[in-house]
Amino acid sequence: MPGGSLGTYVQPDDVAFVVAYGRGSKVYDVEGREYIDYILGSGPAVLGHAHPAVVEAVQRQVERGTQFYWLNEPVIALADKMVQAIPCAEMVKFTSSGAEATFYALRLARAFTGRDKIMRFEGSYHGHHDYSMLGGSAGIPKPVSDLVITAPFNDLETTTRLIEQHRHELAAVIVEALMRIVPPKPGFLEGLRAITKQYGIMLIFDEVVTGFRLAWGGAQERYGVTPDLASYGKIIGGGYPFAAVAGRADLLMLSDPRDRGPQYVYFSGTFSGNPLGATAGLATLRELEKPGAYARLDEIGERLRQGLREIARTLPRPMAVLGDGPIVGIAFVDGDLTSPRVVGGGDKALLKATEIGLLRHGVLANIVAKFYVSLAHDDGDLDRTLQILDDVLHQVCRQG
Repeated sequence: MPGGSLGTYVQPDDVAFVVAYGRGSKVYDVEGREYIDYILGSGPAVLGHAHPAVVEAVQRQVERGTQFYWLNEPVIALADKMVQAIPCAEMVKFTSSGAEATFYALRLARAFTGRDKIMRFEGSYHGHHDYSMLGGSAGIPKPVSDLVITAPFNDLETTTRLIEQHRHELAAVIVEALMRIVPPKPGFLEGLRAITKQYGIMLIFDEVVTGFRLAWGGAQERYGVTPDLASYGKIIGGGYPFAAVAGRADLLMLSDPRDRGPQYVYFSGTFSGNPLGATAGLATLRELEKPGAYARLDEIGERLRQGLREIARTLPRPMAVLGDGPIVGIAFVDGDLTSPRVVGGGDKALLKATEIGLLRHGVLANIVAKFYVSLAHDDGDLDRTLQILDDVLHQVCRQG
């Protein structure tokens, strides 16, 4: 495997870290070492690893069959649950990854509007497809890049000007309502909703990270803005490759294979609606809808942020603490913390050094991106994590 990596995460050459198994808030490597985990499989394990309810449900489903390609009981139940929970969801359609979900959402928007261009925001990530990876990967055809307009997040004035300039060509504006670790300014999402509605442009929320994490209704519930479409992944698969597009019925119905008219949108895949992923996702959502689950996630996230703020006050260089709810982030920067460009322009070498220091001391965190917390993290995990963070952050700041 290139770089000894499954994706983009690279560990130091002198660290041999291979996961053997996970339980709750911890993972254990093949040498038997224990790590407090804030990567959580890149976000899906919001209940922690190997949660008993998820394990039991999946074991039952394995005995009934693992892949059908047909409508099945778990996927129908999950669709019902999502439509009940998500403000924009009149319908849902399933796929296998968050990247596919954002790709299909954009395709639906282009088919519905008859327009080709899309708008994204600087520093955003919507998966590995060409419309998302501009500037982040070689191999992107120029005709694709010519169809993508990039705007500054949290700058409604500039964004509005760009939308008005391209209003006759724009099919969609796609946005992470919580932009990585930068929350939206008051009025920004509301302004996006108003200007896109004015010009018949589809507003798409990428809720792959925020969906069923920031609230039962995701970022839409937390920030009070309802888009036309939204993409989902991570949590809704309970640790399995599983994703969805949710939104207005008139948009989703363009993918109805019984009506292959001129606006028909091809939206299919071998593993779409896989019963194992649907079963794991449904078991996860049933745990999350229990009273107090989201209050506890918020409490854990805020406790970690507060501890980091206290550490930041003692460091010899500026460190900002960001995020919202159970998503926590840091940046070695001193400036406008509402600007992803400023936050993303911080000292990444120090972030990486901190990440490596944490790994060596038994804490897993992709802090160049964010900390994910789960319902499995307890006060002991947080106390231990903050103690290690205090030591590691002071060390890397002295050396950096």
